Amino acid sequence: MKKTILIVLFLIGWSFLPAATTGVKAQQQDYDVAQYYNKQEVSIPMRDGIKLHTTIYSPKDTSTTYPILMMRTPYSCRPYGEDKFRSRIGPNSYLMKEGNIIVYQDVRGRWMSEGSYDNMRAFIPNKKEGEVDEASDTYDTIEWLVNNVDNFNGNVGTWGISYPGFYATYSLLSGHPALKAASPQACIGDFFFDDFHHNGAYLLSYWRATAVFGYQKEGPTKEAWYSFPELNSDDQFDFFLKTGPLSNLDQYYDASNEFWTQLKEHPNYDEFWQSRGLIQHLENIKPAVMTVGGLYDAEDLYGPWETYKNIEKRSDTYNTVVFGPWSHGDWARTKKRQAVGNVYFGDDISDYFQKEIETKFFNHWLKGPADGQTGLPEAHVFDSGTKEWRSFESWPPKNVNRTPYYLDRDGQLNFTPTKSEEARSFVSDPANPVPYAEGKKMVFTPRKYMSDDQRFAGARPDVLVYETPVMDEDLTLAGDITAKLFVETTGTAADWIVKVIDVYPDTAKNTQETEEGVTMAGYQQMVRSEVMRGRFRNSMENPEPFTPGKIETVTIKLQDVLHTIKKGHKLMIQVQSTWFPLIDLNPQTYVDNIFKAKESDFKKQTHKVYHQSEIVVGILEE
Repeated sequence: MKKTILIVLFLIGWSFLPAATTGVKAQQQDYDVAQYYNKQEVSIPMRDGIKLHTTIYSPKDTSTTYPILMMRTPYSCRPYGEDKFRSRIGPNSYLMKEGNIIVYQDVRGRWMSEGSYDNMRAFIPNKKEGEVDEASDTYDTIEWLVNNVDNFNGNVGTWGISYPGFYATYSLLSGHPALKAASPQACIGDFFFDDFHHNGAYLLSYWRATAVFGYQKEGPTKEAWYSFPELNSDDQFDFFLKTGPLSNLDQYYDASNEFWTQLKEHPNYDEFWQSRGLIQHLENIKPAVMTVGGLYDAEDLYGPWETYKNIEKRSDTYNTVVFGPWSHGDWARTKKRQAVGNVYFGDDISDYFQKEIETKFFNHWLKGPADGQTGLPEAHVFDSGTKEWRSFESWPPKNVNRTPYYLDRDGQLNFTPTKSEEARSFVSDPANPVPYAEGKKMVFTPRKYMSDDQRFAGARPDVLVYETPVMDEDLTLAGDITAKLFVETTGTAADWIVKVIDVYPDTAKNTQETEEGVTMAGYQQMVRSEVMRGRFRNSMENPEPFTPGKIETVTIKLQDVLHTIKKGHKLMIQVQSTWFPLIDLNPQTYVDNIFKAKESDFKKQTHKVYHQSEIVVGILEE
């Protein structure tokens, strides 16, 4: 069971456990952490008396002082025992080898720490006596470290990927004066728009991960206290389709799984979810911030963009953003060839980030002059079409022209709308939903679909396809994309999915990443996609049904891109209403809570998309 738990955590991508436990190839094969670092394990008391297990790696060379780099995690700071060492410590091997005090901490209620766990614990801006949150736990931890760690130079930095990235963002709210720099990476910004939800649609593909977050433990433990449901299937599409309504999944998680209960009881963006968002609180931030994300991160794409943008809008601090051609956490790994699915982007991209960006950021603020002259750009973003890094003084870039493409008759994308009130229609059948990926397999969490070939979807009658003519010059999309759909349905509920696709020419060549049975000639690479659960089209807090036969507006914000549709390629848009089992099935009959929908609620319906619908993109003017 222990081995299974570790493998699954790595597949989630959130954990980013040490190389020794995940099987990730270590960067420092010639580097022995135990040779250069001492390890200490301590229990740090919080203001309410709860003690948090903390591991401290300190350089054996005491001829100088060092800053502290800290990661707080719900995924365990193992291996436990002062004689047991990680094979890699710190954000990257460069920071490890040059010497820093590296600290890991099990957050409240997890693994060897005391207390109760609260998934995405809400921030309390004005705490009363006895109240605690992750900001106060961070403050109390830093305060203890400042007063108890030797050879400390007075400066603290935080970092983390995914859930640990959430805690890195949270550290910005601690207000501790020793915290000088933070790098939230793949950070969750608001739990109704990251990971388990996208614009109100439940990410069914993450359902198995509910086990990680839903169960409480009785006390400090080195062993996993949760287990994953055995599904006895190697085909997730088939498994979830046969399972039927979400309520049938109760057989796998009972009331003891607190997170599953919370998901079911809070289907709307109510105070429960709103209180767990951090981006609402990111104002008057003092430490320097470098937010990092992957352009093809299937888990946390919303959070990093919104973290950067909210700090930029409401704080006067050094604030920069980095986005590369990565899936979840790729930038901290060591792959020579960087690819997502079938799409190859180049060599040594992650190493470049670690050496030339991440290390420079932390060294400047924790060891250097800390005057803001880092030599790093405001925004360092990879153009995933031309496959090169670009630097900008602001994000979105100032020289971006917001331009609408209209979904025209005969499947065309045009700059001018059709004058007639015509529409294209399709039948959406919950019994025969559009798959989110081609092929039959069981994955713990999705990844590669973010750049997958969409030819299989475009061939279906329940997917509307629109495309431009072949480009006669490069077209660079920069910033967010907004879809404004004018729709009609015979039912009272529907989901709407929009996909932005780069269509390759027939001359495109395969690479070593190209899967068997796939050809890059004519490949339809998904560049960006998003769903809007139609009931939330006017309000995320107060859902409402559609009126059958009435034209209504559904607006979908797709996350930011930097992607050039190159000369000889085409821009394509696909519109559909099912995306299974990435998201759960919409009954297409309005019910108050889809988690409680009955099998009889699921109905086949006809949907229409009117030609005045538009996709607004930012076009970079060079």
